[in-house]
Amino acid sequence: MKPHANSFTLSTLAVIIFTSWILAGANVAFASPRQNILADYAARVKIQTPGFEGFSTDRGKKLFLSKPGTGKPDIPSCTTCHSNNPANPGQTRAGKAIEPMAVSRSPARYTDFKKVEKWFRRNCKSVTGRICTSLEKGDFLTFMINQ
Repeated sequence: MKPHANSFTLSTLAVIIFTSWILAGANVAFASPRQNILADYAARVKIQTPGFEGFSTDRGKKLFLSKPGTGKPDIPSCTTCHSNNPANPGQTRAGKAIEPMAVSRSPARYTDFKKVEKWFRRNCKSVTGRICTSLEKGDFLTFMINQ
């Protein structure tokens, strides 16, 4: 019997397990804040829709450009304040400038979950007259991330 063979195998196995554990944690640690936000919305959608296959840029664009007519009469759509092109700056009804919605033009956007939720809560109620669903939020963010 070789006494060192087993200890070497156990040591090697321990190193492999530890390295795998570190790398698995690194994947989570290196996920971008936007990826984490989208993952949160996806988890919520999957609870309600088990066949959920992912967010859609097209649905997000449709939501952004829609005029549901169920919110405040003076804010019929997102484009009322943000323009038809998310890469362009917008303007509030009071005349205050709004940074572009597109991530390509405003890289810091959509990185803080609490802020994202705050603005969805406020703007969804103003435009649609209700709180947006997690599916709508994920689609909208997917559209903006790809702009």
